[in-house]
Amino acid sequence: MRLIQYLDHDQLRVALVENSDAVRPIDIDGGSYALARIAIDTGQPLTQVVEARLGETLVDYQTLVDEQRLLPPLTHPDPAHCLVTGTGLTHLGSADTRSAMHAKTQVSEEELTDSMRMFKLGVAGGKPARGENGAQPEWFYKGDGDCIVAPEAALPSPAFAEDAGEEPELAGLYLVGDDGTPWRVGYALGNEFSDHVTERFNYLWLAHSKLRACSVGPELLVGELPAHLEGVSRIVRDGETLWQKPFLTGEANMAHSLANLEHHHFKYPNFRRPGDVHVHFFGTATLSFADDIQTRDGDRFEIELSAFGRPLRNPLRFAEAAAVTINAL
Repeated sequence: MRLIQYLDHDQLRVALVENSDAVRPIDIDGGSYALARIAIDTGQPLTQVVEARLGETLVDYQTLVDEQRLLPPLTHPDPAHCLVTGTGLTHLGSADTRSAMHAKTQVSEEELTDSMRMFKLGVAGGKPARGENGAQPEWFYKGDGDCIVAPEAALPSPAFAEDAGEEPELAGLYLVGDDGTPWRVGYALGNEFSDHVTERFNYLWLAHSKLRACSVGPELLVGELPAHLEGVSRIVRDGETLWQKPFLTGEANMAHSLANLEHHHFKYPNFRRPGDVHVHFFGTATLSFADDIQTRDGDRFEIELSAFGRPLRNPLRFAEAAAVTINAL
C-alpha cells in the first residue's frame, strides 16, 4: 500500500495510490498523521484504517504533479514537532564514496581513517541478533519539519553554501505514541541534500553541511520493505540528463540493519516525545559529487525506485544572501 498527501483548495488531503494515473482520497481530516494516530490508539493495522475510509472518487495523479499540489507523505500539524535526522556510512560502498570525497584535499589519512573505522564497525556489528544492541552508526541532525520541501517544489540552497548536492536515500517516517513508543508509519524516497564541499574541507563540519533543506516522497510505502532495492538517481539540466547513476539500498545492501539504526536513534528519551513525527534518512553510497558534478541553479534532481511509485523530483534554487542581525536585550 502506498499513500500520498496533497492540497485540495488549501486543505490537507491523504489518498491511496490506485495506480500510476490515479489516487483515491481517504475520508479523514488531518491527513496521514490522523490515520496513524487512529491506528496507534485502536491497535489496528494502518492498512485496515485506510481501507475503512476509502472514498468513491478518483483524482488524477498527474494533475497533482503538474499543479505542484503534492506534499510530503507524513507531516505534523506543527512543524516544530517533526524532527529530521539521518545516519551515514550505512551502505556497503559508502566508505569508498566518502573516501573519494575527502581524498582530494586531505593532507593526512586521519579523517579517512575515522570514516573507515566507523564503516568497519558497522560491517562487523551493524546487524546484531534480535535482542542485542549493535554498533552505533554515524548520526546527524538536519532540522525540523520546516526544512522538508514538497515533491516537485524547489530545494533552496543558502547563499553561504559551498555546494548543493543530492543524496538519494530511503527515509523512515515515524509517529511517537502517547506512551512514548515510536511507531514506523512507513518508508519514503528521500533527497537528503547536503553541502559536500563544506564537509570535505573538514569532517568536523559535517554537522554544518547537513543543516539544509531536504525532500521526501511523494509516496509513503506502508508495510514491509524489500531487502534489495535498485533505483536511479539523475540530474537534469536544460531538459537533458547531465548525470545518472544506479543506486542500491535495502538491508541486503547495507552494513546496518534498519532495526539497529532505529534503535540508536530512538534510544534517546528526547526522541520519544509523545505526538512527535520523525523523518530519518538511512544513508546512501551514490553521490554525483563523487563524480565531480557541480550543480547549478535550475538543475532538477530525480530519484526513482519502482517499489515507491512515482519519482521524487525537485529543481534546485540558490537563495539570495540574507542579512542576520543579532540584537542584545
